[in-house]
Amino acid sequence: MQFSESWLRSLANPSLGTDDLTHLLTMSGLEVEECEPVAKPFEGIVVGQVVEAQKHPNADRLKVCKVDAGTGTLLTIVCGAPNVTAGMKAPLAMIGAHLPAEGGADSMVIRRASMRGVESEGMLCSARELGLSEDHSGLLVLPDSAQIGRPVREVLDLDDHRITIKLTPNRADCLSVLGIAREVAALTGTPLAPPAIAPVPAASDARHPVKISDAAGCGRFTGRVIRNVNAAAPTPDWMRTRLERAGQRSISALVDVTNYVMLELGRPLHVYDVDKLQGPIDVRFGRSGETLELLNGQTVTLEPDVLAITDDRGPIGLAGIMGGETTKADLDTKHCLLEAAFFFPEAIAGRARRYNFGSDASHRFERGVDFDNNVDGIERATQLILDICGGEAGPVTDVIAALPSRTPVAMRTARARKVIGVPITDEEMGDILRRLGL
Repeated sequence: MQFSESWLRSLANPSLGTDDLTHLLTMSGLEVEECEPVAKPFEGIVVGQVVEAQKHPNADRLKVCKVDAGTGTLLTIVCGAPNVTAGMKAPLAMIGAHLPAEGGADSMVIRRASMRGVESEGMLCSARELGLSEDHSGLLVLPDSAQIGRPVREVLDLDDHRITIKLTPNRADCLSVLGIAREVAALTGTPLAPPAIAPVPAASDARHPVKISDAAGCGRFTGRVIRNVNAAAPTPDWMRTRLERAGQRSISALVDVTNYVMLELGRPLHVYDVDKLQGPIDVRFGRSGETLELLNGQTVTLEPDVLAITDDRGPIGLAGIMGGETTKADLDTKHCLLEAAFFFPEAIAGRARRYNFGSDASHRFERGVDFDNNVDGIERATQLILDICGGEAGPVTDVIAALPSRTPVAMRTARARKVIGVPITDEEMGDILRRLGL
């Protein structure tokens, strides 16, 4: 499980430094395998706004820019980036700035330089020059809201850390940032601030029919149609950053929302293009000879013990593993269907490995996903989609076929003290259990 420290602290923020926090997690059974800064050290780089970009008089591929760095005087910067345009904001390395070192070399210091007869008073930077990625195709474009002259490290939250936790198979509850934040809150007494999730009122009566033919594999299927979305809307920078620092590649706003909710709540979701569905969705086991082209381009042959999502044409997805190519939501999608299902772990375990691949969804469903947060996952994703892509949400369809029973567990405190070997009081035990949400 990989996530950013800043994301974790947005849900539970104890008064501990990074080293102490990661040590606490490790010693409590959540082994921190890696903790690394999200950016290499650099200084003297601020938000600059290009006021003017004119062709260099002596070089076809260079431009002479006038850049506002918040100093009260426009700086002359010679730049060769193909995407430099007047009005954009980009990282500006001022005279004396230190750029990240490469290959063990000393950091690069920015000095005045004459470039084809024009003196440059700094350097506009790409993501690669800041050590953020290998992208050297153009300047790193900063948000319009970025304050001119403010340090780029603050604007992009580059003093953040990327934390990787090595989880044992019994800790599926920590396959989410919320789950890890719950542990931190319980360990430190810090208040837990879970994401605010409220029911989204239906703005249309659009539904898509759903049935569960094999309740032994699927216990619950929750869905919601959202009409008239702008699937080509850009994913917000804050969401893209959190996804990237959790090891996820941004794909499109609709897909990014489902990945975000999975990481945040531990709730895998899938999004379909409603116009590509033919007939009701049915969750059933596969039939011999059925084939399915998956989102990763692989075509698989189903077997009778492989749970599938189907419509009238046949399989459109491997349940709890990966969706199919024929019904995927893309940038042209106008009406989408959100899915949040509960699949029994024994119906998912080993199936992805049988086809020689794995997925974030199968990793979670094999270990057990909370069957009580289907609707919360749908509501959270719906609100994010409406905020980013617009649209009108229909009512939630929640089909429940069979769910595991939750039998209350009686704990004898005297026995607990004997097993633990620590004289914990009844009040302390109760407080710990309450902080864990039990």
